[in-house]
This record gives sequence, C-alpha cells and structure tokens, in this order.
Amino acid sequence: NVSRRDVHTMAEGQDRIILRDLLFRGRHGVLSAERELGQRFEVDLVLQTDHSAAAASDSLELTINYAHIYEQARSVVEGPPRRLIETVAVDLAREVLLRNPRVETVAVTLRKPQVPIHGILAYAAVEVTRSRGWLLEECRT
Repeated sequence: NVSRRDVHTMAEGQDRIILRDLLFRGRHGVLSAERELGQRFEVDLVLQTDHSAAAASDSLELTINYAHIYEQARSVVEGPPRRLIETVAVDLAREVLLRNPRVETVAVTLRKPQVPIHGILAYAAVEVTRSRGWLLEECRT
C-alpha cells in the first residue's frame, strides 16, 4: 500500500494524482485454482505529472483522465492470467506510461488479499515504481 509518507517521498516539486483502493477480479496466481476461480485484487496508483497547464486552464484535455486510468488498470488486472503479482504490477505500470504521455512516473501497489498460505495475514502485496525513462529503455530492447 502506497502510504501517505511514501507519496511525499517522490521527487520534490512534482504534482501527483492518487487513485486508491481500486478493486478488480483477476485470475492471477501460481495455483491452478487461483487462475480458474479468480479472486479480488486491490490497486493503488500514484501518478507523477505536472498540473501547471491543467490548473491554469481548468481543462480536462491538459490533465490525466482518472476514468481512463481506471479502465487501463481494469484491463490489466482483469486481463490474461499471470503467475506472479509482480508481473501484473509491472504490466500495469507499462500500460499507464504507454497510454498517458503526461505521466512521468507511476507507482503501483497491487494487493492480493486471498493468499494461499497456511497462516493468517491481511494480504500479500507488491509495489513497483516505473518512469518514462524506464519505458523508453524497455522499448529499445
């Protein structure tokens, strides 16, 4: 979970859009039952951007549309099954950066509440942060 403290450790002077507790049903996991039955996944996104032009003009066209980000997250999490939530989180970061040129950096937290282990825990989670520079480097390889 990207905490309020973590949000403030991103680059100083950068603006952020935060989408917290997005809920989707996905079919990710190592066990075949997880992939067949599916389960709930929770997502937090922190998008680093520059709000200057949008704030000055009050124009949706100059900012990042939250509804589009939500649908991009849905398409990844509810999309093809992956064995690892690490893969899902990186796929989501890639999708956000590819489809939203105003996003400079994206932090993704992906929580899996129903973890198939013998023990009591609220969830397992991964956090990834990817930047436009990472995306450009990935596209070159």
